[in-house]
Amino acid sequence: MGLEAAVEVAAEFLNKAVKPVLVGGPKLRVAKASDAFVELADSSGYVFATMPSAKGMVPEHHPQFIGTYWGAVSTAFCAEIVESADAYLFAGPIFNDYSSVGYSLLLKQEKAIIVQPDRVVIANGPAFGCVSMKDFLKALTKRLKHNNAAYENYHRIFIPDGKPLKSAPKEPLRVNVMFQHIQQMLSSETAVIAETGDSWFNCQKLKLPEGCR
Repeated sequence: MGLEAAVEVAAEFLNKAVKPVLVGGPKLRVAKASDAFVELADSSGYVFATMPSAKGMVPEHHPQFIGTYWGAVSTAFCAEIVESADAYLFAGPIFNDYSSVGYSLLLKQEKAIIVQPDRVVIANGPAFGCVSMKDFLKALTKRLKHNNAAYENYHRIFIPDGKPLKSAPKEPLRVNVMFQHIQQMLSSETAVIAETGDSWFNCQKLKLPEGCR
């Protein structure tokens, strides 16, 4: 009963939105809902991003993936799309001072659906307990109208990344050059482990190939 009610309210909320988006959080893993999250994006046409600690949990080669949502330090053009949306569904988020860049995210509760592994909260309104995230996302997939408005907006403003200049012989190694080499080393059999700090920020810029974590 709770699942059906949560899906009903969420579908009505999202289907009224003009440019809704999806954002995946780290609890996608514990809920085993990464595939259901991507299926929802495929069916709905919504663009999707991930929070920094969820990097690698969804395929970054997907055409609707727009990068890491991390407030002021998001992937280029990602924050603009997420924060200008009139509805956003966060699946498995953790909001703390680090993931929210000192609680500076420009999000509004009345626009948000927060889906946790066993609970769904819709805007300022109802909360539904004992609802599996995986089941909720799968059921919601069948109820959403296709809407790619945010996708179109993203591609109107998107500018591809430039490439760093090659280093001169004996020139000190630059961070952007080093990460260009790291990017070329990544494969489907690679896992990237980044420490908190500068390395985590720089690793968010890596584009993980399919299968890379």
